[in-house]
Amino acid sequence: MSLAAGPLASAPTLPRPPATRVEVVRETLHGVEIEDPYRWLEDGRSPETRAWIEAQRAYTESVLASLPGREAVESRLRELMRIDAIGVPTGRNGRYFFARRRIDQELFVLYVRDGLRGRDRVLVDPHRLSVDLTRSVGLAGVSADGALVAYTIRQGGADEVEVRFRDVDRGEDLPDRLPTDRYLGLALAPDRTGIFYVRHTPAGPRVAYHAFGTPVSEDRILFGEGYGPDKGIGIEVSDDSRYLLITVWHGSAGRKSEIYVKNLALDGPIFPVVNDLDARFSGEIGGDFLFLQTNWNAPNGRILRVDLARPQREQWREIVPESDAIVRGLSLVGGKVCVSVLRHVRTHVRLYTPEGQLLRELAPPSLGTMGGLVGRWSSPEAFFTFESFHIPTTIYRYDVTRDRREVWARLRVPVRSRDFVVRQVWYSSRDGTRVPMFLLHRRELPRDGRRPVLLTGYGGFNIARLPGFSALACYWAELGGVFAVPNLRGGGEFGEAWHEAGMLARKQNVFDDFIAAAEWLIAQRYTTPERLAISGGSNGGLLVGAAMTQRPDLFRAVLCSVPLLDMLRYHRFLVARWWVPEYGSADDPEQFRVLYAYSPYHRVREGERYPAVMFVTGDADTRVDPCHARKMCALLQARSGSGRPVLLYYDTQSGHSGGKPLSRQIEELADQIRFLAWQLAVELPASRSPVTDAAGAAPSSPAPRP
Repeated sequence: MSLAAGPLASAPTLPRPPATRVEVVRETLHGVEIEDPYRWLEDGRSPETRAWIEAQRAYTESVLASLPGREAVESRLRELMRIDAIGVPTGRNGRYFFARRRIDQELFVLYVRDGLRGRDRVLVDPHRLSVDLTRSVGLAGVSADGALVAYTIRQGGADEVEVRFRDVDRGEDLPDRLPTDRYLGLALAPDRTGIFYVRHTPAGPRVAYHAFGTPVSEDRILFGEGYGPDKGIGIEVSDDSRYLLITVWHGSAGRKSEIYVKNLALDGPIFPVVNDLDARFSGEIGGDFLFLQTNWNAPNGRILRVDLARPQREQWREIVPESDAIVRGLSLVGGKVCVSVLRHVRTHVRLYTPEGQLLRELAPPSLGTMGGLVGRWSSPEAFFTFESFHIPTTIYRYDVTRDRREVWARLRVPVRSRDFVVRQVWYSSRDGTRVPMFLLHRRELPRDGRRPVLLTGYGGFNIARLPGFSALACYWAELGGVFAVPNLRGGGEFGEAWHEAGMLARKQNVFDDFIAAAEWLIAQRYTTPERLAISGGSNGGLLVGAAMTQRPDLFRAVLCSVPLLDMLRYHRFLVARWWVPEYGSADDPEQFRVLYAYSPYHRVREGERYPAVMFVTGDADTRVDPCHARKMCALLQARSGSGRPVLLYYDTQSGHSGGKPLSRQIEELADQIRFLAWQLAVELPASRSPVTDAAGAAPSSPAPRP
């Protein structure tokens, strides 16, 4: 079989996909008859579903195996991705704990460094945990004295993890373990005698305490009784180990949260700071004060200070008032209040005294993303990051007292950043709302209407999409394409009002914004529908699913990863009831009509000329059930009249939370790029030769230590 790249993509010679049995289930919801021909595919464990998955995998592999360019694409991706990568460190008592993946490693390894300029030594190496490298590790907590760490072990891409504890000096684990489960928060006790944790139970989240040396079955429940599975709870121990901070979220939409505090030093009772306001609160404790980030009477956000000795509301003090900048994050470092803000979707960090006096503002060096300061109230040392689509991450060590910064680590990636440009443009959505969008492309880009464009978005859960380094974005731009990221309603780019404009009954605004971005790119002569692809994952998978079913004429190809697509039944699977405050539920008559109007699975029409689609999912996704992708794949294969491929890229080890070996990440991304290049008629290079980055470093140059 030969599949040539080109506008028609040899669709007439495409082999037929495996047959899928149709068994129509009919039900009436709120007076509307609903037909579901592939509900049997919801059962991921049935022998028939397993056989169907294997047939689909074989079909997808046969199609992708015939596409050109695998060696060249994987070679370039190895240059961009197989680098010495390092994460932001956690400093405790002169020690620095961080994740690092050397060039020759497949997974991130946990390291500890004794002293700022000491030698790195391995703390936990996941390569020893599984032969097939399907188990990954993450740092979950470090004791105040730096002598004990809590770390997680994740199987495949599942959300559930096992928690272990390692003595840093001996390099050995304690006998205690928390069994594999869904944990929402972990905080080591001040005296290292145990750990506070939040576990998601069928009844809802619960805060518990495990004393080391005792059975987990004897762990005490401290908080959470009465909260159902639609709530979330987070915990944190203050820098001086005197207080336990508990935050309760009412669903994923973040429209309401509660704050509780327990004095650990006095073993006092858990008392509420706020639990009766319909607003979002999050906090950090510094000394005897609780600093609150909130949108209470301030849609753009503000900062309040609460004296924990007098936590009554009438004693609260506003120290950072609301402004035209969106408050994105709060941290406490060296006795300073550090506030990360967004203004016109550009990041800045402002430093204040505890009384609210502005000391200074840190601005990014160019159009990119500056991470908020990470540190401790008792130490002036902080770390922050800067990156953009085409600029690899640099981690800075910053002294908040002296206003001095130095590079702690710089990722050396062989990309000529100076050859590319990131632009911010604005366009009008269907209802006239002005929406910003980031574009990455070569500096000299012909506007001839023939550029291959990859448009991606998210638009939900108050999450802001900001420029971050991306091997996919860089490679796409190297191929002469445009990588586009619009800041859709539903996100957090412009405060709570922007978020609420894209949720529940107004979710269609998100899809309208995304479609308008595509139309703008065509009108501005960047591309045409034949050379326009869209990509999204999770809530972004819902986004591209809705876009392709509402405007199939506008796109040539779709990458739809770990998606929600059956919006009438999504809340019945896994942890999805948590998302009802964001989307609504088909159990409610009014919300049903909104969901039914855009649910991608219910909008597929017989004979419509749909774009080429690749669904990406896997068995280990314990957040968004892979049945969404299975059902939608079967439906599109049966009903699409375009003759374009509909593929299911299914990995039995893949899930929502990463954890893949690097070589597998490279293979999957290469397959996705070749699929897009095939459909958009992008000529892939026959071979790649190593290039140098802007600083002239060789591709294998390690990240320097200070």
